[in-house]
Amino acid sequence: QVQLVESGGGLVQPGGSLRLSCAASGSLFSINAMGWYRQAPGKQRELVATITSGGSTNYADSVKGRFTISRDNAKNTVYLQMNSLKPEDTAVYYCNAGVITIATMRVSYDYWGQGTQVTVSS
Repeated sequence: QVQLVESGGGLVQPGGSLRLSCAASGSLFSINAMGWYRQAPGKQRELVATITSGGSTNYADSVKGRFTISRDNAKNTVYLQMNSLKPEDTAVYYCNAGVITIATMRVSYDYWGQGTQVTVSS
């Protein structure tokens, strides 16, 4: 089994910063791309940022210049540094990973974290 465990959410004032972490563990062989998604109340889950195993990144237009995704391949961990936070960034943030398990040796993107709440409010 493979688990993704997130941490780092919380309440922050507009203009503030937060750093999210997501660590993968279990019977995994390797990890391809990793990413962050978010879901606000009453809205669909949307892509925030992704990063390949080689470090190439992609961002939603709404977070470009404010958020930075990074990863530590040795720790199977992906990070999301969020700066200049706005009230519209309020959502539950989920990490996702393309995991190749030892059992299947095939990549699957069905692995999600449990979600961490980010609230931006004064």
